[in-house]
Amino acid sequence: MITRDQLRNGLGNCLADAHYERWHSQYRQGKVRDIYLLPERRVLIATDRQSAFDHVLGTIPFKGQVLNRLAQFWFERTRDIVANQVIAVPDGNVTIAEELDMFPVEIVVRGYLTGSSDTAAWTHYSRGVRLFCGVPLPEGMVKNQPFDAPIITPTTKAEDHDESISRDQIVERGLVAADTWEQIEEIALALFARGTEVAAERGLILVDTKYEMGRNAAGEIAVADEIHTPDSSRYWIRESFRDRHARGEEPESLDKEFLRLWLREKGISDDNIPKLDDDIRVQVAERYMDLFERVTGEEFTAASNDIPVKDRIEKAIEPFFPR
Repeated sequence: MITRDQLRNGLGNCLADAHYERWHSQYRQGKVRDIYLLPERRVLIATDRQSAFDHVLGTIPFKGQVLNRLAQFWFERTRDIVANQVIAVPDGNVTIAEELDMFPVEIVVRGYLTGSSDTAAWTHYSRGVRLFCGVPLPEGMVKNQPFDAPIITPTTKAEDHDESISRDQIVERGLVAADTWEQIEEIALALFARGTEVAAERGLILVDTKYEMGRNAAGEIAVADEIHTPDSSRYWIRESFRDRHARGEEPESLDKEFLRLWLREKGISDDNIPKLDDDIRVQVAERYMDLFERVTGEEFTAASNDIPVKDRIEKAIEPFFPR
């Protein structure tokens, strides 16, 4: 594990922007990833930018490498369930992905009643909602309680804010055909079951996650973006969960929820975006790297700093651009 001193030394060397002028016309920027659109493929560069509550807040050291490498681990571990986007991973921050015809819906799978964002199941439940995304929820549940079986609560994709939606609405609006949505749900539950199994073997609970899917050139449903990373998923430490839950305490988490709760304490709103201090940046980085090591069983080592990070990435992605 990288030490706290190494993390603090790396606070000023985070990859915030991987924009390259020579490929400017093909460039798009997401909240976390920088994207270059190429014929039938795209270059995805996972930066160290950190977002929460629909705001980009700053950077977390080594975050991009953790996300990209952990996503690659899970893509490999789930190839027998569903096809995926990956063509190559030429650098710790980079994935070369097949261009997919994406479905305009994110598939959220939840094993527990929890969360603090506006789209979280607990947020809605605590306000009295008992039919969430078309899924009936029983009375008398408490925060962080497991569901009897995982539920699917989709959201529409939006630049500014996701909207919760039911499977019936998805079909009625023509977003996804009914038979295709059934396949998507089956795949999502199978992916979540695999993630739950592997997490349990590593002393973790995979609490919830989201998947993005589309069709590849062969017409197959394929999973894209990322899978079971601490940005897209919630993980708790299994050993302490039962006792903490019985005491009404928040679980020990190794994901972005730790940061969301910190931001809530700081009173985050559209008019008040708290600045990430170095202490919280280091703590989030430690959790992300801890999760990587627990899940993969490998020690996290950062890519070489012998050359500047942007130069390293440019060298890695250049062979994939048309000459």
